[in-house]
Amino acid sequence: MRRLWFWLPLGAMALLFGVFGYSLLHPSSRDIPSQWVGHPMPTFNLPAASVSRPGFTTANMADGKPKLVNIFASWCVPCAAEAPLLVEIAKQGVEVDGIALRDRPADLDTFLARYGNPYTRIGGDVTSSVAIALGSTGVPETYVVDGKGVILKQHIGELHDDDVAALVQLVRGAK
Repeated sequence: MRRLWFWLPLGAMALLFGVFGYSLLHPSSRDIPSQWVGHPMPTFNLPAASVSRPGFTTANMADGKPKLVNIFASWCVPCAAEAPLLVEIAKQGVEVDGIALRDRPADLDTFLARYGNPYTRIGGDVTSSVAIALGSTGVPETYVVDGKGVILKQHIGELHDDDVAALVQLVRGAK
């Protein structure tokens, strides 16, 4: 009987760790709901972050054309990994605007020359004020925005091949 009392707490801890481990490896959902979906983008006026593209403002969002807005940085490894997918999305006729987070123009231009430049406009968010206003969790992050500037979807993290078709379809279906 004394042996049972000795092993019982150890067994309970092992079971508890097993349940926690399984829950971490197999979450019920990987989607993080955004408080901004259904709301207009916050007001901003970002200067050009690159010599190759103009800056980016809230007024650009309400031009009647749905688009993707991608928050990225030249120092971000996942941003480099998703860059070819953004180029592919732009080739499919989807307008992609960028917000460069805490970046230097020379570094950004090197990044764009190396990985491609799908962006129509790139605003420099050197103080992270727009990212903070959006509640961004970091880079990269991509938003689908309708032609009136209302956020339809927030994609947290890097884009993958299986995300492209759904994002393109959502932008094309937006007004």
